Amino acid sequence: MQTTPRTFSHIGLSVPDLDAAVRFYAEVLGFYVLMPPSEIVEDDSAIGQMCTDVFGPGWGRLRIAHLATGDGIGVELFEFEGHHPPKDNFAFRRHGTFHFAIQDPDLEGLLARIVAAGGKQRMPVRHYFPGQKPYRMVYVEDPFGNVFEIYSHSYELTYAAGAYS
Repeated sequence: MQTTPRTFSHIGLSVPDLDAAVRFYAEVLGFYVLMPPSEIVEDDSAIGQMCTDVFGPGWGRLRIAHLATGDGIGVELFEFEGHHPPKDNFAFRRHGTFHFAIQDPDLEGLLARIVAAGGKQRMPVRHYFPGQKPYRMVYVEDPFGNVFEIYSHSYELTYAAGAYS
Protein backbone atom coordinates (compact mmCIF):
# COMPACT_ATOMS: atom_id res chain seq x y z
CA MET A 1 0.00 0.00 0.00
CA GLN A 2 1.38 3.40 -0.97
CA THR A 3 1.30 6.12 1.67
CA THR A 4 -0.28 9.47 0.87
CA PRO A 5 2.12 12.42 1.33
CA ARG A 6 1.50 14.37 4.51
CA THR A 7 1.38 18.14 4.70
CA PHE A 8 3.94 20.22 6.55
CA SER A 9 2.49 21.85 9.68
CA HIS A 10 5.17 24.03 11.28
CA ILE A 11 8.80 24.46 12.26
CA GLY A 12 10.15 25.54 15.64
CA LEU A 13 13.10 27.93 15.87
CA SER A 14 15.09 28.90 18.95
CA VAL A 15 16.05 32.58 19.13
CA PRO A 16 17.85 34.68 21.77
CA ASP A 17 15.42 37.63 21.55
CA LEU A 18 11.81 36.68 20.89
CA ASP A 19 10.50 40.22 20.41
CA ALA A 20 13.20 41.03 17.83
CA ALA A 21 12.60 37.69 16.07
CA VAL A 22 8.84 38.29 15.83
CA ARG A 23 9.55 41.71 14.30
CA PHE A 24 12.04 40.22 11.81
CA TYR A 25 9.79 37.36 10.69
CA ALA A 26 6.70 39.58 10.50
CA GLU A 27 8.21 42.75 9.00
CA VAL A 28 10.97 41.33 6.78
CA LEU A 29 9.49 37.99 5.72
CA GLY A 30 5.85 39.07 5.96
CA PHE A 31 4.72 36.20 8.19
CA TYR A 32 1.43 36.64 10.07
CA VAL A 33 1.60 36.84 13.86
CA LEU A 34 -0.98 34.37 15.15
CA MET A 35 -0.03 34.56 18.83
CA PRO A 36 2.24 37.32 20.14
CA PRO A 37 5.04 36.51 22.60
CA SER A 38 3.77 34.67 25.65
CA GLU A 39 5.49 33.22 28.69
CA ILE A 40 5.15 29.55 29.60
CA VAL A 41 6.33 28.27 32.97
CA GLU A 42 7.02 24.79 34.23
CA ASP A 43 3.87 23.95 36.16
CA ASP A 44 0.88 21.58 36.12
CA SER A 45 -1.05 23.45 33.39
CA ALA A 46 -1.70 21.60 30.14
CA ILE A 47 1.00 23.55 28.25
CA GLY A 48 3.40 23.30 31.20
CA GLN A 49 2.98 19.51 31.21
CA MET A 50 3.41 19.32 27.41
CA CYS A 51 6.67 21.24 27.66
CA THR A 52 7.91 18.97 30.46
CA ASP A 53 7.08 15.96 28.28
CA VAL A 54 9.19 17.46 25.47
CA PHE A 55 12.07 19.15 27.35
CA GLY A 56 12.17 17.05 30.53
CA PRO A 57 11.83 18.28 34.10
CA GLY A 58 13.74 21.40 35.11
CA TRP A 59 13.25 23.41 31.93
CA GLY A 60 11.95 26.35 33.97
CA ARG A 61 10.35 28.90 31.68
CA LEU A 62 10.30 29.96 28.06
CA ARG A 63 8.76 32.56 25.82
CA ILE A 64 6.95 31.54 22.65
CA ALA A 65 5.21 33.13 19.67
CA HIS A 66 3.32 31.60 16.75
CA LEU A 67 3.46 32.95 13.19
CA ALA A 68 2.31 31.62 9.81
CA THR A 69 3.58 31.88 6.26
CA GLY A 70 1.38 32.99 3.37
CA ASP A 71 0.55 29.35 2.62
CA GLY A 72 -0.36 28.52 6.22
CA ILE A 73 2.84 26.84 7.43
CA GLY A 74 3.46 27.61 11.10
CA VAL A 75 6.63 29.15 12.46
CA GLU A 76 6.98 28.66 16.20
CA LEU A 77 9.60 30.91 17.80
CA PHE A 78 11.07 29.98 21.20
CA GLU A 79 13.22 31.98 23.60
CA PHE A 80 14.51 29.58 26.24
CA GLU A 81 15.72 30.60 29.69
CA GLY A 82 19.49 30.06 29.77
CA HIS A 83 19.78 29.89 25.97
CA HIS A 84 23.18 29.94 24.29
CA PRO A 85 24.34 30.06 20.68
CA PRO A 86 25.66 26.87 19.07
CA LYS A 87 29.38 26.59 18.36
CA ASP A 88 28.51 25.86 14.72
CA ASN A 89 25.17 27.17 13.45
CA PHE A 90 25.53 25.24 10.18
CA ALA A 91 26.55 21.76 11.28
CA PHE A 92 25.46 20.19 8.00
CA ARG A 93 27.35 16.94 8.69
CA ARG A 94 25.43 16.44 11.95
CA HIS A 95 22.27 14.39 11.58
CA GLY A 96 19.14 16.44 11.96
CA THR A 97 17.68 19.62 10.58
CA PHE A 98 20.18 22.14 9.26
CA HIS A 99 17.97 24.52 7.28
CA PHE A 100 14.47 25.28 6.05
CA ALA A 101 13.43 27.12 2.90
CA ILE A 102 10.99 29.83 1.93
CA GLN A 103 9.91 30.98 -1.51
CA ASP A 104 9.76 34.48 -2.98
CA PRO A 105 9.75 35.35 -6.69
CA ASP A 106 11.64 38.54 -5.77
CA LEU A 107 14.51 36.57 -4.23
CA GLU A 108 17.00 39.42 -4.62
CA GLY A 109 14.64 41.96 -3.04
CA LEU A 110 13.98 39.72 -0.06
CA LEU A 111 17.70 39.01 0.26
CA ALA A 112 18.42 42.75 0.43
CA ARG A 113 15.76 43.22 3.14
CA ILE A 114 17.19 40.31 5.19
CA VAL A 115 20.71 41.74 5.05
CA ALA A 116 19.45 45.27 5.83
CA ALA A 117 17.67 43.86 8.92
CA GLY A 118 20.87 42.28 10.28
CA GLY A 119 20.76 38.89 8.58
CA LYS A 120 23.58 37.43 6.48
CA GLN A 121 23.96 36.24 2.92
CA ARG A 122 25.91 32.95 3.04
CA MET A 123 26.58 32.55 -0.70
CA PRO A 124 26.00 34.22 -4.07
CA VAL A 125 22.57 33.87 -5.68
CA ARG A 126 22.78 30.78 -7.90
CA HIS A 127 20.74 29.74 -10.94
CA TYR A 128 19.61 26.12 -11.31
CA PHE A 129 19.27 26.36 -15.10
CA PRO A 130 21.48 29.26 -16.27
CA GLY A 131 20.21 30.77 -19.50
CA GLN A 132 17.19 28.43 -19.61
CA LYS A 133 14.89 29.01 -16.61
CA PRO A 134 14.85 31.76 -13.98
CA TYR A 135 14.98 29.36 -10.97
CA ARG A 136 17.30 30.81 -8.32
CA MET A 137 18.35 30.07 -4.75
CA VAL A 138 20.51 31.49 -1.97
CA TYR A 139 21.35 30.51 1.61
CA VAL A 140 20.97 33.19 4.30
CA GLU A 141 20.83 33.56 8.08
CA ASP A 142 18.33 35.46 10.15
CA PRO A 143 19.86 37.98 12.63
CA PHE A 144 19.84 35.21 15.26
CA GLY A 145 21.94 32.66 13.33
CA ASN A 146 19.17 30.41 12.00
CA VAL A 147 20.14 29.28 8.50
CA PHE A 148 17.54 29.13 5.76
CA GLU A 149 17.31 29.07 2.01
CA ILE A 150 15.30 31.25 -0.36
CA TYR A 151 13.92 29.80 -3.60
CA SER A 152 12.54 31.94 -6.41
CA HIS A 153 10.17 29.19 -7.56
CA SER A 154 8.40 26.26 -5.95
CA TYR A 155 10.27 23.18 -4.84
CA GLU A 156 8.19 21.08 -7.24
CA LEU A 157 8.94 23.24 -10.27
CA THR A 158 12.64 23.38 -9.46
CA TYR A 159 13.22 19.65 -9.03
CA ALA A 160 10.64 18.19 -11.41
CA ALA A 161 12.80 19.56 -14.22
CA GLY A 162 15.87 17.55 -13.11
CA ALA A 163 17.91 20.33 -11.52
CA TYR A 164 21.10 18.25 -11.35
CA SER A 165 20.99 16.77 -14.85
